[in-house]
Amino acid sequence: MIQSQQMQLPRRILTAALLGLGAVLALALLASEGQAKAKKPRGTGVNVMTRNVYLGADLGPAIAANNPNQFSKANGQILRDVDTNNFPTRARGLAREIRGKKADLVGLQEVALWRTNDTASLGPAVGGPFTATTVKYDYLKLLMDRLNAGKKRYRIVKVQKEFDFEAPADYNNQPNDADPGVAGVMPDAEMNGRLTMRDVILARTGAGVITKNAKGGNFKTIYKPVVSGVTVNVNRGWAQADVTVRGSRKFRFVDTHLEAFGDTDIRKAQAQELVAPGGPASGKLPVVLVGDLNSDDNTVQNNGDRDAFNAIKAKGFVDRSTESPMSCCLKTDILTADKGSLKDFDHHIDHVLTNRPQKVKGISSSVTGRAPVNGYWDSDHAGVFSALRILR
Repeated sequence: MIQSQQMQLPRRILTAALLGLGAVLALALLASEGQAKAKKPRGTGVNVMTRNVYLGADLGPAIAANNPNQFSKANGQILRDVDTNNFPTRARGLAREIRGKKADLVGLQEVALWRTNDTASLGPAVGGPFTATTVKYDYLKLLMDRLNAGKKRYRIVKVQKEFDFEAPADYNNQPNDADPGVAGVMPDAEMNGRLTMRDVILARTGAGVITKNAKGGNFKTIYKPVVSGVTVNVNRGWAQADVTVRGSRKFRFVDTHLEAFGDTDIRKAQAQELVAPGGPASGKLPVVLVGDLNSDDNTVQNNGDRDAFNAIKAKGFVDRSTESPMSCCLKTDILTADKGSLKDFDHHIDHVLTNRPQKVKGISSSVTGRAPVNGYWDSDHAGVFSALRILR
């Protein structure tokens, strides 16, 4: 009997020990599950990008021309620079940037459409009908062809037309003895060139990106330079769409490009139009605003302009894009690999912002296109990418 009790005691101790160990393991498992639930991210991840693709030339010399013939010469140089800057090749690098980041939504600026004809005429420049219809470079088509090579990856949500202008050009840079050009005014002009600027929103296909109510418009306040006696309306504007991404709460995505030339008050007025009640970057939905603002609050080198950015900031917008590294801009108009330098990127005017910082969280942000590829820089700007989390 004594021997039997002695044998049973260790069994009771062993059973209790095992039960205790089970309880400890169960508690550890519950704690682990609780931690896993606590770490599960709230909301929906959304990737966005802003990309100024560079129209291909500096328009400044044409704007500053003192007489019609100088204007024609400047226009010819612009068209030659567009050739030199080779957008068909640059589109390959731009597409690689966008595809590599798997951006759900992309706001593009300076998506140029260049057209020409073989007759010089002042008519379109002074309000007559456009005559240049032969497509020389369609940046949007060239970029979409690269983005969707072999597989459809992106679709066009909205194209907003901005500045549209046609004028005579001395493209061949030769005396025009056989053809008088625009006689007595632009004697060496042998053709017309036309630039149509566009802002564009793209969405990634097959990624649960649903867009509705896509629309666009132009600002009331615009730059109006007088070029060789002719007033030119430089239209700027915006594009927008209401979006859900992989079941996220609905938000508004807005792409814009504020004026680069003229008085800084023009940019400020455009920014105020953008965020005013009833403006494209306002309303009940959270807004994700992307674009080239040509303005910033603390890193700007663009004529000291902070007013446009601060007008947006005053409406509660918060930056969701990085300033480290900087994303603007090459100090060259020619984008061959031997021009420009990484040191040129010294300010931050390409932004991703939101007016609902409690609902649109920034997860990470990075900069693309800060080195030449395929013999060219992709653009004079770098691209700015931000990973966001949209909370309910």
